[in-house]
Amino acid sequence: LALRYSLPDWLADHFSRELGPDADAFCAHLNVPGPITLRVNPLRSSREELAERLRSEGVSTLPGPWSPLALHIDGPRPNLYALPSLQEGRFEVQDEGSQLLGLLLEALPGETVVDLCAGAGGKTLQFGAAMRDSGRLFAHDPDPERLDRLLQRSSRAGLTRVQVLRTPPTPGLGADRVLVDAPCSELGSLRRGPDQRFRITPDVLARFPPLQFDILQRGADLVRPGGRLVYATCTVNRAENEDVVSAFLAARPDYRLTRPGAGWLSDACVRDGFLFVAPHSHGTDAFFAAVLERSAG
Repeated sequence: LALRYSLPDWLADHFSRELGPDADAFCAHLNVPGPITLRVNPLRSSREELAERLRSEGVSTLPGPWSPLALHIDGPRPNLYALPSLQEGRFEVQDEGSQLLGLLLEALPGETVVDLCAGAGGKTLQFGAAMRDSGRLFAHDPDPERLDRLLQRSSRAGLTRVQVLRTPPTPGLGADRVLVDAPCSELGSLRRGPDQRFRITPDVLARFPPLQFDILQRGADLVRPGGRLVYATCTVNRAENEDVVSAFLAARPDYRLTRPGAGWLSDACVRDGFLFVAPHSHGTDAFFAAVLERSAG
């Protein structure tokens, strides 16, 4: 496996343990460039309207099979940042699997929503559109430059309610929904940077779970009774995924695991009660997510 797909031995062994008979197909897809995927901004356009607009700008697209917001670029990579439709905030570039993470929160207009590890805010913008630019939307990240970029992007997207938090939110916020898109080993996006597989070392597999557990606990303290907490990573590593969720549920009996995307998410995207998508099976980067509901009592 390592020789066939140009992987370090330890990483090929890891994927074999994690994925079993699917490891070969998964590793093969790490050497194939991922698609360029757009997420429509429903405050500006429908998916069909955006596809037509892009066609008029010389860009051909195909609808994504998993996210109702996704369009895949069909053909050579265009200069997206020169397109008027991007400058008008009609879309963002976002992997279809990442879009699914945002959809799992099922944010609604008027709610209080927190994106606890917001980064540059792709999913924050997704929540703002789902909330129809209403309610309270908080975004926190330890990197201030990323938060600055989020403010610029939210203005372009027509969002006025995004509140950037430079320090972590206070427990007891009473949020309806919280996303913890946790820092991780990022093994699910290795096809995006072909040399990254040679930059990481085996210790990356054990580096993140204590931090992930801590952030998940902090996220849980922000959720009101009856609210929703989504834990997500972009990695393929049980220690960072299922094991973190199991440890959390053991420590927090006020939370229970529920099926992701009940009523709309394809069974093909669900594995053992969690969201799991991957390049060889879904055409996305690899993502994991758990949907956790807090008891109402």
